[in-house]
Amino acid sequence: MASTRQRFGVYSSFLRGLLSVQARAVTWEGKLIPGCIRCIYSATGKWTRDYTLQTRKEVEKWWHQRVKEEFFKMSEVDKSKPKFYVLSMFPYPSGKLHMGHVRVYTISDVMARFQKMRGMQVINPMGWDAFGLPAENAAIEHCLHPQSWTQSNIKHMKEQLDKLGLCFDWDREVTTCLPDYYKWTQYFFIKLYEAGLAYQKEALVNWDPVDHTVLANEQVDENGCSWRSGAKVEQKYLKQWFIKTTAYAKAMREALADLPEWYGIKGMQAHWIGDCDGCYLDFTLKVNDKVTSERLSAYALTPEAIYGASHIAILPSHHLLHGNSSLKETFQKAFLPGKDCLTPVTAVNMLTGQEIPIVIVAGTKLEGSLDTKIGIPATSPEDARIAQNLHLPFKEVIETSPDGTEKLINSAEFTGMTRQAAFEALTQKATKNRVGGEITSNKLKDWLISRQRYWGTPIPMIHCQSCGTVPVPLEDLPVTLPKVTSITGKGASPLATASEWVRCSCPRCKGAATRETDTMDTFVDSAWYYFRYTDPKNTHSPFNKAVADYWMPVDLYIGGKEHAVMHLFYARFLSHFCSAQKMVKHREPFHKLLVQGLIKGQTFRLPSGQYLKREEIDLTGEEPVHAKTKEKLEVTWEKMSKSKYNGVDPEEVVKQYGIDTVRLYVLFAAPPEKDLLWDVKTDALPGVLRWQQRLWAVTTKFLEARASGQMPNPHSLSPKEQEEARKLGEYKNSIVSQVTTHFTEDFLLNSVISHLMGLSNALSQASQKVVLHSPEFEDALAAVCIMASPLAPHITSELWAGENCRFRAGKDPNSWHPTCSA
Repeated sequence: MASTRQRFGVYSSFLRGLLSVQARAVTWEGKLIPGCIRCIYSATGKWTRDYTLQTRKEVEKWWHQRVKEEFFKMSEVDKSKPKFYVLSMFPYPSGKLHMGHVRVYTISDVMARFQKMRGMQVINPMGWDAFGLPAENAAIEHCLHPQSWTQSNIKHMKEQLDKLGLCFDWDREVTTCLPDYYKWTQYFFIKLYEAGLAYQKEALVNWDPVDHTVLANEQVDENGCSWRSGAKVEQKYLKQWFIKTTAYAKAMREALADLPEWYGIKGMQAHWIGDCDGCYLDFTLKVNDKVTSERLSAYALTPEAIYGASHIAILPSHHLLHGNSSLKETFQKAFLPGKDCLTPVTAVNMLTGQEIPIVIVAGTKLEGSLDTKIGIPATSPEDARIAQNLHLPFKEVIETSPDGTEKLINSAEFTGMTRQAAFEALTQKATKNRVGGEITSNKLKDWLISRQRYWGTPIPMIHCQSCGTVPVPLEDLPVTLPKVTSITGKGASPLATASEWVRCSCPRCKGAATRETDTMDTFVDSAWYYFRYTDPKNTHSPFNKAVADYWMPVDLYIGGKEHAVMHLFYARFLSHFCSAQKMVKHREPFHKLLVQGLIKGQTFRLPSGQYLKREEIDLTGEEPVHAKTKEKLEVTWEKMSKSKYNGVDPEEVVKQYGIDTVRLYVLFAAPPEKDLLWDVKTDALPGVLRWQQRLWAVTTKFLEARASGQMPNPHSLSPKEQEEARKLGEYKNSIVSQVTTHFTEDFLLNSVISHLMGLSNALSQASQKVVLHSPEFEDALAAVCIMASPLAPHITSELWAGENCRFRAGKDPNSWHPTCSA
């Protein structure tokens, strides 16, 4: 049977290295143990019998820095070795960690340690999603610059992460608000623009009246409120920048099939994208036979039947009726509420040359999320109704043969093709001619990235009266943020007030021009940070292809479920784009995904909805009541928040219980993907405390047996004791197998701890002679410490060192490892 070493990959240089950190003679209750050396946290070299709070603190103080240093003893990347890229979603530098941070980063730390022990080349990077409204609003409130506010917060949060003993690759740190990072965000924007995937248009947008900025559809909740400020969102018509995410919708939806199960997230992604059955086609607009400067993109549900189109349908809310379009007055004159209105404006298909009228439909909705649709009576009863009521001419373009096959007629070069063949040929031709044609859904909309705020990546575009809108030359990047004297958060973009910065020369004609004053949505910065981690110091490109191809895709991506649609979709889009540009080999950026649930705290509310502080609550009775009014309170579990007075300070919890205990609690209290109710009075926290004490007691029992002066002799065991040892060995093998599965496949770290508790219980019940003489006991005890070390690195390092204090004189302690008899 395979040994623990073979199955778990545990006897690594990582743990052996811990043994060599500091060696000294060992005393046991004041007596020197002959021939024994070990590393110990205390200056005296004494082993305490009980694992008290003081012992925990001293153990963690001793091992804290040593464990981190040993973790990072990694030479230059050896590409002949297998790699493991574990990535946790980087935080916004708010200035203070919350328990949600502790949970996600503990999970990533555990997985990085485990894979390191298996001999993998591991990176576990960290950085800061540092642009955005919170920093800008805080700067306005405190009369500070967002840069100084952000950098101060980053410094404090790094110190907090260090106190938690988390082993991040700080050499790979990225900060999105620094020019050396957002230079490459601007680079990607220009590459998207050059590929026809970034564009500016007037659109009906979501306006946050509190934060005074545009929001993407994804940033508005189901109640029509801003996801950040909570304000009721208003509708405005503004000229905005978009990224054409719809162009990759079909490829991104199909690619989901090649990924492992993502705990329901793949279904959320597929639902968000929708069914990809049609495409957009581009049109020029005419009035009275005169071509205007206006263009329109309209969706065709059945593009293969495009030669049978009768009209283009637009909604009454379309920007052509409300924005700054030169045709607005023409459309408004034609509009009659509650009726399908034929307008004098016609649209010329840029692919087929067909000219069809534009109709303002009576309804307020079209299929999916469309506001513009090509009407094709042959394939839509609703389109046929509108055409008949308005007496619009159209061709029959589909003929059904006797065998039921549908073929195209009256369709130029597509005549005679089956509908499927015509669909493929027409969309390919439109894509090639860059007049639409990308197969997408009628549900998905392009990504609106313009933000009218200061603290974001400047959009690297220049507006020239002669040349139009042109990108900043790549060699002139980054376009850095100007220094502004005040940021009010009111009215126009703060960048517009920096007149010297706004005025510039056109890169083409060298004439007078102006810079774009909108900044990018912060989701653009976070759409590619996983690439930058692979090559963070590169000054010549966003990343080196060979380096990225080695580390990518991310083997395990960990973060909150609230980011499982927006951020994940945008990150996947950027990765697909980079693959199409031959910048990387892999299309999908993330292999396995682990979404962790929220950590919720208990809240107490008055009937009015007011949240109360703990000191305002009387908890002495059967039910909590208001301390002053004695009103009954509504008790719920909600996401931790300052405003709800249910938050927990991670630093205070660590001071009270220790790093390892907090780690074990957040891992044991619930499976990673489930919400965790933070209540230290439940069984979870006492349970992990007892387990640590039991592990300490079992190791103490082992040390006492080996300090008795007797030499281990397996042959001295009776048949009954040999059977006991054999069963212990088999049980250990079973636990190793189950724990390995949890670490590598389903990530149920709570189950890992449960299994290790079971093996610890079995060890604590072993007879004295089995403890002294059985190789199986020794191997099982070592296996527990090794398997638990990614979870609780400080106590297990101490236990491992303690177990290894039984060397015979002259034996090299660094070459020793527990007997593998499994």
